[in-house]
Amino acid sequence: FVVLATLNPLELEATYPLPEAQLDRFFIKLRMDFPSVDEIHTILDRTTYVDEPAVEPVWDAATILRLREAALAVPISEAVQDYAIRMIMATQPSTRFAHELTKKYFRYGASPRGAQALIIGGKVRAILGGRAEVAYGDIRHLVLPALRHRVILNFEGEAERIDPDTILKSIMESMPEKVMA
Repeated sequence: FVVLATLNPLELEATYPLPEAQLDRFFIKLRMDFPSVDEIHTILDRTTYVDEPAVEPVWDAATILRLREAALAVPISEAVQDYAIRMIMATQPSTRFAHELTKKYFRYGASPRGAQALIIGGKVRAILGGRAEVAYGDIRHLVLPALRHRVILNFEGEAERIDPDTILKSIMESMPEKVMA
């Protein structure tokens, strides 16, 4: 099944923050800018008239399962998988791989589910890009949406209103693709 959830940063009445363990189960967290004038026109056209837009199925269940199987079959080299693991480990304040900003501002880093999201998302991105295997760039492309909701700020990070994306970008900038022997 698929669950899409929205977060309204302005209204807290009748909504409650999810526990970290539940947040970790979301595959990605996307940030969306405020809609443009044209997008607001589209929203109004779709929601303020009697006629509702027609929705047509695109795929049946069997097709979705075949696509899932195809995505999971995309190969990933051990070096690229190691890169994804090192990204996860760099978010963990208690590991020897921890980035300096991780140690300063994160209470908890991304879990193995975060690594799964990087790898599976990378496989899907490779397919969509017409490539036969996952590349380092696929992993980097997924770091923010796959990890931003999986890292938890400590008191200092909360007090300084640190955006987790800032730390994740710093990790990406400092992370070499390959480990030197």
